[in-house]
Amino acid sequence: MSRDGLIHVAMLPWSAFGHLIPFFQLSIALAKSGIHVSFLATPRNILRLPKIPPNLSNLIDFVPLPLPKPESSPLPESAEATVDIPADKIQYLKLACDLLQEPVRDFVSEKSPHWIIVDFFHHWAVDIAQDFNIPIVRFCVVSAATVVFFAGTHKLPADGDKRLLPQSWTLPPECVDFSSTVAYKKHEAEEMHAGYFGQNASGMPDGPRVAKIIQACKAIALRTCPEFEADYLKLHEKLTGKPVLPLGFLPPEKLERRSPTSNEEPWSGIFQWLDKQNPRSVVFVGFGSECKLNKDQIHEIAHGVELSGLPFLWALRKPDWADDDDAFPAGFRERTTARGVAHVGWAPQREVLSHPSVGGCLFHAGWGSIIESLQYGQCLVFLPFIIDQPLNARLLVEKGLGVEVERGEDGSFSRYDIAKALEKAMVLKEGEEVRVRAREAGDGIFGDEKLHHSYVQKFVEYLKNETF
Repeated sequence: MSRDGLIHVAMLPWSAFGHLIPFFQLSIALAKSGIHVSFLATPRNILRLPKIPPNLSNLIDFVPLPLPKPESSPLPESAEATVDIPADKIQYLKLACDLLQEPVRDFVSEKSPHWIIVDFFHHWAVDIAQDFNIPIVRFCVVSAATVVFFAGTHKLPADGDKRLLPQSWTLPPECVDFSSTVAYKKHEAEEMHAGYFGQNASGMPDGPRVAKIIQACKAIALRTCPEFEADYLKLHEKLTGKPVLPLGFLPPEKLERRSPTSNEEPWSGIFQWLDKQNPRSVVFVGFGSECKLNKDQIHEIAHGVELSGLPFLWALRKPDWADDDDAFPAGFRERTTARGVAHVGWAPQREVLSHPSVGGCLFHAGWGSIIESLQYGQCLVFLPFIIDQPLNARLLVEKGLGVEVERGEDGSFSRYDIAKALEKAMVLKEGEEVRVRAREAGDGIFGDEKLHHSYVQKFVEYLKNETF
């Protein structure tokens, strides 16, 4: 039932923080517009989300769904998100999350939301929604270019017909009738094709999950805007025959001052160091929570950062194979201490990106990190690894907003490739146009909070108009 006559929306995100956070941001945006939101997730994932602003606490309900663990599951007891496990165990997380079908059904039966907003994963939400006559919106947390690339692998609205060979993924889909470089390289295509269509422990590959949701949903919402991806948005609507609703980038409010966390050690000292650096001179290095880099990769990146000679701040998620003292190459911290900070652990990323001394990022090309970085006009250096990251990198390079690290046919890269990309993006004349475009993006599309709010408002109006 709705609360005091409000529209009630149930949110059902996949258990990865690159999905949970955008779903949370959308929940906040909808609540600000008077929508009652129920956010369905596992207990530990809920505890790791940001706090709900006090003025919205009466509009957003966290609904904890304990994660079932199948017999003989190799998942650790505390594992509830992809960040908690190695990549080869994610298939077992999918199996466990599929067992949430009945608790979700019970919730829908009891609470009768007006809408269910689902991720790519929850194909069984279609059956629940149809049983209770509730419309579904598919929320895509990735770029429109990525959504079109994968939609182009299906004969929509058929049942998941696919491009059969991984080699076909090294080119844009045939349906893309405008100039595009958004495609995988050979080594990326082989891995992604197997992940998208190959069997896994859950018994349902990702491709058929997506196809079923697209076919059944009433509309598709994307975390982008036509000012940035107009051609892809129009094409996706043509491919699916469904309303495609841009939500804007759902950017967090720009920081005007540092949070209290910035005054805690070790970040108090790190920000004092940043305060002493020249404007836009520092490279922020960070690869998010999902990229689990091996020792050779981290060490080669470190040597490349060192070779570049640039000031840097590196926030490295602690690898499973290392202690804080040996995550970086031997002597790296000592050799670079005069011009860089190598920190193992969490970082207040928005505070770092908003600092005037930071001018660029070396990172994985995750869509959320791209949005946050360009909100502050940062020059982007891409070293993509998984899922949509390579496609995002190609899109942003195509738009003149970043530089991608060169790699071999097998995906390997050297310290020299890292240094070359950093120098081009940060200091060389040939990268000046990229730096200018990035600053303009921060002052323009990516920094325009009113623009993105207007798309949320249009989405709210859609929900209202289609409900009553």
